[in-house]
Amino acid sequence: QVQLVESGGGFAQPGGSLRLSCAASGGTIVDSAMAWFRQVPGQEREFVATISWDSDQKYYNDVVKGRFTISRDNAKNTLYLQMNNLKPEDTAVYYCAASILHHFVDVSNFRTWGQGTLVTVSS
Repeated sequence: QVQLVESGGGFAQPGGSLRLSCAASGGTIVDSAMAWFRQVPGQEREFVATISWDSDQKYYNDVVKGRFTISRDNAKNTLYLQMNNLKPEDTAVYYCAASILHHFVDVSNFRTWGQGTLVTVSS
């Protein structure tokens, strides 16, 4: 089955930028809706953004709208999250996930998850 590996996390100052990548191997994600989630220790996992299989539909959590951009390159079997104007409250472990459906319906449909990459935003 497909494996997902996130990369690109690290340290950024408030107002800075990071670009996260999620590389798939062992299978294709071309027909899968994809999404980014994040989690802070002691808190519930939070939805960040999702993108349909053909990139026709994109949805964002209001707290990141206008700052983050989700995209995908199916030819490279890779998902991206461009993060601009970062805020301290963006600090979390970021996970990518692949759905069994073409479009986001519910988090329960995301069956394949990466290991996560840590993003720390601090001055």
